[in-house]
Amino acid sequence: MSIQKQDLTQLTQDIIASYGRYAETQYIGATFLPNRDVVIQLVKTMRELLFPGFFGRQNLTQGDLQFHVSSMLGSIRDMLFDQVRRAIRHQHQRSGKGDCENCDTTAAAITDEFLGSIPRLREVLATDAQAAFEGDPAAGSVDEIIFCYPGYLAITIYRIAHELHRLAVPLVPRIMSEYAHSLTGIDIHPGAEISDYFFIDHGTGVVIGETTHIGKNVKIYQGVTLGALSTRGGQSLRGSKRHPTLQDDVMVYPNASILGGDTVIGRGATINGNVFVTQTVPANTRVSVKHPELQYRNRPPKEFVQEQPPDFQI
Repeated sequence: MSIQKQDLTQLTQDIIASYGRYAETQYIGATFLPNRDVVIQLVKTMRELLFPGFFGRQNLTQGDLQFHVSSMLGSIRDMLFDQVRRAIRHQHQRSGKGDCENCDTTAAAITDEFLGSIPRLREVLATDAQAAFEGDPAAGSVDEIIFCYPGYLAITIYRIAHELHRLAVPLVPRIMSEYAHSLTGIDIHPGAEISDYFFIDHGTGVVIGETTHIGKNVKIYQGVTLGALSTRGGQSLRGSKRHPTLQDDVMVYPNASILGGDTVIGRGATINGNVFVTQTVPANTRVSVKHPELQYRNRPPKEFVQEQPPDFQI
């Protein structure tokens, strides 16, 4: 049954009325809001800059680099400044503070500081690629890591988003991290603190919470959760240390859950698969669950009987 014209008019009025009742779920009549598509394009351009020759333009030569890098930096600067100023102004307006006289100046300063961090980003990402290659005998080369590994893609986008989060940019870092989440199934909050030589193997289902601290040379597998013990306090918990700390050289195997802001996994510890850890683990300790008792019974081989095709009558 189709909706009649008069019914459609009434439905339109009802939907518009709901916008007023639930004002937090609409943003009508406002000028400033980050554009998700532009933020994603910014991530892609950043990836091309961080890994020249791998993504975007190929067959680069030393003679091309000056113009190529300068051109990409210009694009990144323009996109980033616009999205950061939109995010800052959006936050300012949402908080009811009215006009923001210093928003553009703040956005320009953040943009400049972020651009200055790019050499350091490349340095850290090089350690992550090396950790992935050295930690995975299935990897044929570092090229394979950069091109193909979802864990490395998620870490790359996390490193970009984390730098913006550190600079107190609203919304944009979370758009980036959720874009990575949608592509890889790996959920890393941009507020997490993750040191060099970090490797996520396979990766699907990994969750790393906002206040997680991860030391150097840490490796985790698919399905690992570094989470909070409870979020029942909601917004009252904002700013508190809710997620665990993993010190240097820790290994966490698949589907382990490590929870709580006071939980520290000591240097060189190994957390076996499928464990649930809510208390501190001393350095160089292996944590595992007791092996389940497996039962085996012999089954006689089933005789092979060739089935006859059914009879069909026409």
